[in-house]
Amino acid sequence: MFRDITPLLQDGASFGSAIAHLAQACADVPVDVVVGIEARGFIFGAALAHALNLGFVPMRKQGKLPFTAIAQPSVHEYGEAVLELHSDALTPGQRVMLVDDLVATGGTVLAAQQLISRLGAQVSVVAALIDLPDLGGSRRLRAAGMDVRTLLEFDGH
Repeated sequence: MFRDITPLLQDGASFGSAIAHLAQACADVPVDVVVGIEARGFIFGAALAHALNLGFVPMRKQGKLPFTAIAQPSVHEYGEAVLELHSDALTPGQRVMLVDDLVATGGTVLAAQQLISRLGAQVSVVAALIDLPDLGGSRRLRAAGMDVRTLLEFDGH
């Protein structure tokens, strides 16, 4: 079942409120940079980076980054993909807020975390608008030691 977030994005006050609430939900976590997962993670990640006065790093699907990149396969609820990150996007020791629109099975976030770790950085917090708890992603990520913060849960996926 697809969760349509476009009505939220179309309403400036609602979108602004969602960003403010996500920023507040993560305010207690030290973060140096925001990494957003393509594509909807770009929307929320860039806005969160702006709200927190931090830099933004895009994590893209294979073949879309213009510079030297490292890659990681990802398995998620509707297929497989390969994620890429510029090889110089992060520095060792950086603390990352990893952002996507939702957490489903957790496969994409786990692949993203592996890419971030390969550059010597660490995921301090995973931020997403929606959690689909029936798919088990948040539990899987927490079991892997990640701090997951979401604003909404939709059961019955």
